[in-house]
Amino acid sequence: MATFPPIRACIFDLDGLLINSEDIYTEIYNKILHSYGKPSLKWTTKALQQSRGKMGHERLITSTHLPLTVPEFQSQVSTHHHPFTTSHPLPGVLPLLQRLSTASPPPPHLALASSTTSSFFQKKTSHLPSLTCHFPPRNCLFRDDADMQSKKGKPAGDIFLLALERVNASVTGDGEGGGRRVRADECLVFEDSIAGVAAGRAAGMRVCWVPHWGLRGVCRGMEELVLAGKMDEVEGRLLALEAERAGLGSTTEGEGSMDAGEAEGAGRVDRIVSEDGWAEMIGSLEEFDYAEYGIRVPD
Repeated sequence: MATFPPIRACIFDLDGLLINSEDIYTEIYNKILHSYGKPSLKWTTKALQQSRGKMGHERLITSTHLPLTVPEFQSQVSTHHHPFTTSHPLPGVLPLLQRLSTASPPPPHLALASSTTSSFFQKKTSHLPSLTCHFPPRNCLFRDDADMQSKKGKPAGDIFLLALERVNASVTGDGEGGGRRVRADECLVFEDSIAGVAAGRAAGMRVCWVPHWGLRGVCRGMEELVLAGKMDEVEGRLLALEAERAGLGSTTEGEGSMDAGEAEGAGRVDRIVSEDGWAEMIGSLEEFDYAEYGIRVPD
């Protein structure tokens, strides 16, 4: 396994990693599906839709046989945006950000790289200053950013590499490393989606994958492929699983059938590290191991 330098920058996704917005999206999608007499969204479908923008919506519409175009679907989603104004941080998020911000000198640079838009980010987080205060505005990158218009979205690594450029634009001569620019292998990407993990790996960065319990359920046995960034292989297996379960009429484990107690139990998982050591999966940000990444935090 490779030997890695200490982490000097942490780049975070937003939806489903820092806030509970993925569950809100699922509720909205289910309202639309139910209005057309369709069953609730399965995680085999959502796993292929997360962080994929228009392509993800196309897959959702095709998989669920919704009689809508992508613009029509997006228009209906937009009518249900109010719940995002009451989104909340996921477990472990605020303590993690606070400890990273006060790590012994200098603390790692913090950045945000999300497939959401800047205006939607405001709607989702304007009531969460205890979260957003840790991210300098110059280090926040969204899909509608001018610098992203000629770039590819996740699973390409462009958004994380652009976030690193933003970080390096603010690097000063203070603290360890002086004015030395942060390298990609000194960055740690925090992600919840399969596409996001692949993007982090494509950017040449280390990755901490913190999937929703539903995503963990359908990816059971595929964790190493996800952590290796092998997007095509993972998608192939998920499409096969989706077809198999559609044929069986299944709504089994990992597809929304768990109750709250089962979901809580699903959060207790063993840490899985990729064979090359570049990526790991943990059950919650509460389980993050600072020392593993050379980050020194207060006791």
